Amino acid sequence: MNNSASRAHGLDTLRSLAILAVLVFHFSDFDGENALPGWMDHIAQFGWMGVDLFFVLSGYLIGSQLLKPYTRGEASDLWEFYRNRIYRILPAYLVVLAAYYWIPKWPEFDGMARPWKYLTFTLNLLLPASGPITFSHVWSLCVEEHFYLLLPLLVAVMMRKPSLRKTVALIVGIVLFGVCVRSYFLVHTLRPADRAGDSWGWLYMTHIYYPTYSRLDGLVAGVALAVIRLFRPAWWQRMARRGHALTLVAFALVALAAWLTYRRYESATGVAAAGDVIGFPMLSLGLGCLVASAMSNNGLLSRWKIPGTQLIATLAYALYLTSKALIHVVDLCFPHLAETSRTGRIGVYAAFCLVTAGALHLCVERPFLLLRDGKRFVAAPEKAEA
Repeated sequence: MNNSASRAHGLDTLRSLAILAVLVFHFSDFDGENALPGWMDHIAQFGWMGVDLFFVLSGYLIGSQLLKPYTRGEASDLWEFYRNRIYRILPAYLVVLAAYYWIPKWPEFDGMARPWKYLTFTLNLLLPASGPITFSHVWSLCVEEHFYLLLPLLVAVMMRKPSLRKTVALIVGIVLFGVCVRSYFLVHTLRPADRAGDSWGWLYMTHIYYPTYSRLDGLVAGVALAVIRLFRPAWWQRMARRGHALTLVAFALVALAAWLTYRRYESATGVAAAGDVIGFPMLSLGLGCLVASAMSNNGLLSRWKIPGTQLIATLAYALYLTSKALIHVVDLCFPHLAETSRTGRIGVYAAFCLVTAGALHLCVERPFLLLRDGKRFVAAPEKAEA
């Protein structure tokens, strides 16, 4: 296996790719067709997959944190885990949420949900009947928070009498549960709306794309990787020697998932329907292979350290929280920006997003992480973490 440093830069590269894909997706969300240079437009169509990559990375990293003590014959410290998550997630999130309520023109759309939905991370389960809704991209953070809440308890129960058979059954059961849920809403919600000639894009988002119970595939894939690495090291070693093969399998599975989900807003039958049902687990399996290749002995991502990826990875959370609002604010402050070239406009958006995310990280995220670790603030670069 590679040393920890090489593994870390492979994961940093993936995290950077994930947030950049999401940013391009958000850019296209605001300006519509022909807003992006041609090559970026192709990325934007599938930029939403960056969130699924975050899920796989989070599942792997958080699963590793919770399971590693058991390899030493110890139990996870649940209070320490929840404390670390509070320090990592809440400060920056609450600052951005306050900006949405208190800074005029900050919200990208009219109409905020009730504050308690944001504060309890239930927005993705209690969305209104029509959209869009402001700060809607917090849905993925809701999924992650539900994961942080439930996984430690599930691990504690499963590790009382650890069993490979039970673990495999649980993982398969969760994936099949998601397949069944999406199938139900496809048949009973999307297809009736489609036959009636109604617009059902928001129904797809609220019943299939946003809810936690239908979006666990990526997190489960990441946890499965953590289980293999910690409790089946021989399996992991065999995987680690096949980094290039894992990369090829990852690209094939992601490409197949992209084909299945290409017309997800346009049809509730045929290929798009299959994508609604099995697209997410297929994508998650492919992204899981990509994460494994990033930690392998001979994978491209594990061997090449790309300059700037550690910085982007460190700012990924702040970028995700603020990017939509920043694009909107830049448009308001610079009305003539629309007259510039598409590449120049994207460059201005990116610059403002990076500066704002950097300020949020240095002024909020980093001090609280240092407080969590009992350290004083120093202006040294920090390694990105889950």
